[in-house]
Amino acid sequence: MHEWMADNNNTPHIVVDTSIAGVSVPSEHIKDGKIILNISETAAHNLKLSNSAVSFRARFGGVPYDVWVPMPAVLGIYARETGQGMIFSHDTDGAENLDEESASAQDPSTDDIESTRARSHLRVIK
Repeated sequence: MHEWMADNNNTPHIVVDTSIAGVSVPSEHIKDGKIILNISETAAHNLKLSNSAVSFRARFGGVPYDVWVPMPAVLGIYARETGQGMIFSHDTDGAENLDEESASAQDPSTDDIESTRARSHLRVIK
């Protein structure tokens, strides 16, 4: 999904559940236990996507930070410009509520996240 979004000139973002063990993100940017991270090539330096984790170095408020997100903590990925993407979930109740919860999570690099969520076309895929 990340590669497809980048190839189509979209900005990939992931929604992360920060309550999962092993997540390393700047705590001051967590809202309601979640954070939205811009994982585009311009924002995420040394981006590594594996079956076990997402890792990269990024700036948050001008301060560099090494981000580590285990795959179980990744709730979804979407394109900032279109709101289209995929939701990953281990339970259906959590997946259906993701849109409401993630709309309130904030990342300093996503000023218009509220407007993106308003026109989202995300669906739960089982």
